Amino acid sequence: MNVDEYIDTLPEDRRIAIRTVRELVNSHIPAGYEEGMQYGMISWFVPFTTLAETYNNQPLALVSLGSQKSHMALYMMSVYGDENLKAWFESAFKKAGKKLDMGKSCVRFKTLEALPLEVIGEALTRVSVDEYVAKYHAVRAATKTGAAKPPEAAKPAALSVASKLAAMRPAAKSAAAPKKPAPAAKKTAKPAKVAAKKASAKKPAKKTAAKRPDTKSKKRR
Repeated sequence: MNVDEYIDTLPEDRRIAIRTVRELVNSHIPAGYEEGMQYGMISWFVPFTTLAETYNNQPLALVSLGSQKSHMALYMMSVYGDENLKAWFESAFKKAGKKLDMGKSCVRFKTLEALPLEVIGEALTRVSVDEYVAKYHAVRAATKTGAAKPPEAAKPAALSVASKLAAMRPAAKSAAAPKKPAPAAKKTAKPAKVAAKKASAKKPAKKTAAKRPDTKSKKRR
């Protein structure tokens, strides 16, 4: 499925909103990024011709746009990965009179009117391909081996959606849970003396023969 086919599958109101935001991104994103489908959304990413190796073998995304179940979402990794840009973005959003509903990188909106398009466009112009790739390499170099999984700030925006979807599924058990140790057997053995005493107490006493009367002596009398 390509980008146009994806947009055609959406309800009319969302189709208009997504198409408008897509045009906004294409008119403001710096040269060098490519548009395509990634993680079931429209994404703008660094092509492999510029950055051949990434931690997840996917092109490194800067922006992703998609329609979710209860809202539409614009994932802006440039804002998430830069504290200064994030502070500016939040302030500009507020000054535009719009309410910002944002997660780590996800700007959620239900209507096109909820977005300050000029603020979105300005934020997109602030991160060139070279700057984004340099930041990515810096984060990778900061890891112990340079090949380990990078921190959240270096992840492409669309990966956040993949992580959420994965989190909704029950996690597979990698190993059986350790069994609780069986309770220690109660000590039944008793000291020899006590056991012997108990045993002797249980044995019935020996019956003594009843004393017979002395009949012989009576006869003699």
